[in-house]
Amino acid sequence: MVGIDQVLEKLSTVIDPDLKKDIVSMGMIKDLELNDGNLKFTLELTTPACPFNVEIEEDVRKAIGEISELKNFDMNVTAKVMEGRSLDADTGMATVKNIIGVASGKGGVGKSTVSLNLALALSQTGAKVGLLDADIYGPSIPLMLGMKDAFMEVEDNKLQPAESNGLKVVSFGFFAEQSHQAAIYRGPIISGILKQFLVDTNWADLDYLIVDLPPGTGDIPLTLAQTIPITGILVITTPQDVASNVAVKAVGMFEKLNVPLLGVVENMSHFICPNCDEKHYIFGEGGAKKISEQFNMPFLGEIPLNSGIMSGSDLGKPIMITDPESPGAVAFRTSAKNIAAQCSIQAAKLQEEMKSESTEQESENSAKKPAPEASTST
Repeated sequence: MVGIDQVLEKLSTVIDPDLKKDIVSMGMIKDLELNDGNLKFTLELTTPACPFNVEIEEDVRKAIGEISELKNFDMNVTAKVMEGRSLDADTGMATVKNIIGVASGKGGVGKSTVSLNLALALSQTGAKVGLLDADIYGPSIPLMLGMKDAFMEVEDNKLQPAESNGLKVVSFGFFAEQSHQAAIYRGPIISGILKQFLVDTNWADLDYLIVDLPPGTGDIPLTLAQTIPITGILVITTPQDVASNVAVKAVGMFEKLNVPLLGVVENMSHFICPNCDEKHYIFGEGGAKKISEQFNMPFLGEIPLNSGIMSGSDLGKPIMITDPESPGAVAFRTSAKNIAAQCSIQAAKLQEEMKSESTEQESENSAKKPAPEASTST
């Protein structure tokens, strides 16, 4: 008769391709029941956006299929996003599991367009996603979402995000007095606004908060890195050397601040001819891959040059909503899954660090305990 130990032994042969660990030791097997040859359990994946979800599920079925004594097998597949950042020192945003800063070295690379569509792609997998437009001087997310008339309310001294297409959205562009005026503020005030948007907002429970940073290495990126623990930075560039060379400076800044680098995405990577499906590298080739190799960071995707992506941003109709099966939307979806995988990797590293620290603390406490007194006999 088959036993639970035999089942777990088989399941432990299934390895998560991203985390490089077996699904049993990762705690991905839940509610396992085995009664008279009837097996039932839940496979809890680390994110609904994992690029290997189907592969892992197939490997589990294959492993269980090798147990000939089983009569029936029932598997429920769910997902629970892992916490990719330390929440201990951040009571203001303790309900946000992952914070992803989206950065670029220069303007004009389509960073806000990429941020928005990646947020939508993650949301469409079933994850709970927020989008913070941190470009105080030039907020563009409200326009890209067709939310020019939206606004944020304040309840119990907390900003209430606007909502659109499943996203919780915060932007300086929602303030009526600033919607048609230039934001003329010095650095400390700008940093204060960002801090309020981060910790004084009712984000509720979020799996991912995408922070669309202004270009460069100024006050806003520095404030984000120093105010709260974040999961990591996603770098956006285009193929040209002029863009990738400047993006390197942003990478260098976050490295100095010891902020994890999730990877790089190349926007406007190529143009796909609608008549022949041939790729044309209009702006050059390989800029993002050079950064990836130089800094040993993952290359997470390439977004094609497409008029639908650009016009969708101008009209407030993102391509992930209007044309979800287009090559551009597919590219955003692929990149989003790769980003989610990197967040899971960061979460696994964080768990290992916490486990190691806990073990060290226990060892120290044990070493400090006084030795028991020797007993004497009379």
